[in-house]
Amino acid sequence: MSGPLEVLVRMVLTLALAMASAAMLVWVERRLLAAFQDRYGPNRVGPFGLFQLVADSIKLFTKEDWIPPFADRVPFILAPTIIVATGLLSFAVVPFTAAGALVDLNIGVLYFLALSSVSVYSIMLAGMASNSKYSLLGAVRAAGQMISYELAMGLSVASVVAMAGSFNLREIVAAQEGLPYVVLQPIAFLIFLIAGLAESKRSPFDLPEAENEIVAGYHTEYSSMKFAFFFLGEYLALVLFSSIATALFLGGGNGPWLPTIVWFGVKMAAIIYVFIWVRATFPRVRYDRLMAFGWKILVPAAILNLLVTGALVVAGSAGG
Repeated sequence: MSGPLEVLVRMVLTLALAMASAAMLVWVERRLLAAFQDRYGPNRVGPFGLFQLVADSIKLFTKEDWIPPFADRVPFILAPTIIVATGLLSFAVVPFTAAGALVDLNIGVLYFLALSSVSVYSIMLAGMASNSKYSLLGAVRAAGQMISYELAMGLSVASVVAMAGSFNLREIVAAQEGLPYVVLQPIAFLIFLIAGLAESKRSPFDLPEAENEIVAGYHTEYSSMKFAFFFLGEYLALVLFSSIATALFLGGGNGPWLPTIVWFGVKMAAIIYVFIWVRATFPRVRYDRLMAFGWKILVPAAILNLLVTGALVVAGSAGG
């Protein structure tokens, strides 16, 4: 297979895998939440309720695509496309297989962090363009939350980069062939998971969508496929953060006997399971406590962990 054709095939497969995983997670999460809470999940449409996703898709497609007359039309339409585009573009540097990522960037970690920052613009555009106080309040909450927890996430990732000596995700995975970094960096791993929950706006950090306070937050005025894009973007973020956590802390696809992509999928599924488990277990926190936890606990812990890691890396290099 020629070079450009191979890249094209891998790109299509990566995008298809990302979209299919995000779509199937809707059914998986609803079934798991039902099991956690001892109730029925979707079980009427198709075997095990598998066709519920198809029914929901038809419902969203056939709903009226309404734009409020008081909304700013261009940014209102642009906002949901940004969150999906940034999510899909981020998968380009995830090393799912032994061949590496779709794009083998030497700054893959920085690329991921940069695109996760761009998604903030989507939320702010949605809140401001809707010209609604509830949407704006949800957008301001989301922006403050994502920026705050992004700092802790970046510091936790910096500890892994310091140990691996590279920003390349493929090289970081290769450095974990003997021992995954979750063993050496348990604090950074925990900080990354908590920050990932906040970045993807999942419970118990789903304050931007607190329906009992602000109706539905930044996407209150959205309907039909525009709303579906925001919904899809959240599940893409869940898959993305699980994939990056697998590459940074769990050794990627490293493992005996089974193919690389199978090991990667198993580890990624385990992290997704934990995210869903957290949603089913913990209640939503208050917004001031959410921000205080990020700035007063996570950020200092991440800085301290980075300082200790840097000292050990320097000491190890000097000893070597």
